[in-house]
Amino acid sequence: MRQASEPSVEEILDSIKKVIARDNRADAAVERKEREQRGIKAAEAESEDDVFELDAAAELVDDEADEAPLLPENTTSSMRESLAALAMLAEPGVAPQIVRSGETSLEGLTRELLRPALAEWLDKNLPPLVERMVAAEIARIVGKKG
Repeated sequence: MRQASEPSVEEILDSIKKVIARDNRADAAVERKEREQRGIKAAEAESEDDVFELDAAAELVDDEADEAPLLPENTTSSMRESLAALAMLAEPGVAPQIVRSGETSLEGLTRELLRPALAEWLDKNLPPLVERMVAAEIARIVGKKG
């Protein structure tokens, strides 16, 4: 599914991590400058670092809208197609159906062809298998009593 010119999943994840790290560094620098301008002490600033206000998130969204997309359009569409194919494979299968009048599905045809071979194998191997298992069970029971 993946073409030679497309980046691997690891490369995509690395680029996403780099963008997130860059954004976090930029946000931290902006917040540090704002704190210095307002004269807030370092201890008070640490407690504020845990709070992410909606205004800051809205600014991030506006900034990201101005930037070029992270991935080229052809890579994005290829990833969407691959994920759609994976989603289709993950759906549960349906029972075999008659395809045309008189024709059955491949699964039904396979079942019909294997049925005589399985019956022959069971006729040949099942009686000796049962006899061995019964003899072993009898020997175990007699061994416990004796």
